[in-house]
Amino acid sequence: MSSSTVSPKEAARQRFIDVFDDIVEELTEILKSYKMPQEAIDWFQRNLNYNTPGGKLNRGLSVVDTYAILNSTTVDKLSDAQYKKVAILGWAIELLQAYFLVADDMMDQSKTRRGQPCWYLVEKVGNIAINDSFMLEGAIYEILRRHFRQDSCYVDLLDLFHEVTFQTELGQLLDLVTADEEHVDLDKFSLAKHSFIVIFKTAYYSFYLPVALAMFMVGINDEQDLKQVRDVLIPLGEYFQIQDDYLDCFGTAEQIGKIGTDIKDNKCSWVVNQALLKATPEQRQLLDNNYGRKDDESEAKCKQLFNEMGIDKIYHDYEEDTVQKLRQQIDQIDESRGLKKEVLTSFLNKVYKRSK
Repeated sequence: MSSSTVSPKEAARQRFIDVFDDIVEELTEILKSYKMPQEAIDWFQRNLNYNTPGGKLNRGLSVVDTYAILNSTTVDKLSDAQYKKVAILGWAIELLQAYFLVADDMMDQSKTRRGQPCWYLVEKVGNIAINDSFMLEGAIYEILRRHFRQDSCYVDLLDLFHEVTFQTELGQLLDLVTADEEHVDLDKFSLAKHSFIVIFKTAYYSFYLPVALAMFMVGINDEQDLKQVRDVLIPLGEYFQIQDDYLDCFGTAEQIGKIGTDIKDNKCSWVVNQALLKATPEQRQLLDNNYGRKDDESEAKCKQLFNEMGIDKIYHDYEEDTVQKLRQQIDQIDESRGLKKEVLTSFLNKVYKRSK
């Protein structure tokens, strides 16, 4: 591909991926310094390359974008040294994401991830994937130590990664005990549980973490500023996941790039919780008989019911109401200590009315 045909978005992604190649090399050198046998080094490299760079990379790229906004510049104007350092923080989140996904896929017995077999299903991997997920997490702290140990923000970065990891694991725990695929029980569902799951399982590490990391790196560490950011990004993360739940049910496979499985997987999704709030005894019976079943006919009955109940309109009303409130909140942000409203506006614009 000639350079003239590469879009700015693709070029930004490639610059980011180039930093990952350096990280793999650094981590390899650490293993060599421990005199690790070559077969184990090869395995670790394969684990890193298979599980980390394949997604959209939104979380990692958000760290870079936020850092540039807070420095009143654009990403392409950052020096190579500046860019590499902030991109390393971005890759630390992508390693965290990889760690969660490798473990999550085993817990859910998923078959594919990002268009390829889940890591534990790759030939000869199996239960070794459990240790591989731990190694992906360990890699975060190796690269942070190598690049940030001398920085005044080092402890803040470590503290934040540990806190957000624990929050995400709490969300995963509630998700697992609420949506047991073997024993479907809609009485376990509620909008309050759904809210807790999505805030803890998704919003903290996908929305708050990238921005807070960039803030620490530029020296904005006042608790008031972190709270201002949290108060917008956590509801925004919840909106993002509700949107995901909506698209899983109402979006087409071409539109969202995958076949929705929430109904068959007995997920405690926003859509079913809205239906449970409104259901007549007959409608509730239909949901009890069909939700969480693995067959297409049961899924179709649930979808038909959601359409009849007007869940589509409830979602669109929720979306407009939420976005209006978030815009008002962003307008009131205090920028006196270096925080910029643009950071939050750019996140909201990426999420509002997305279709995939």
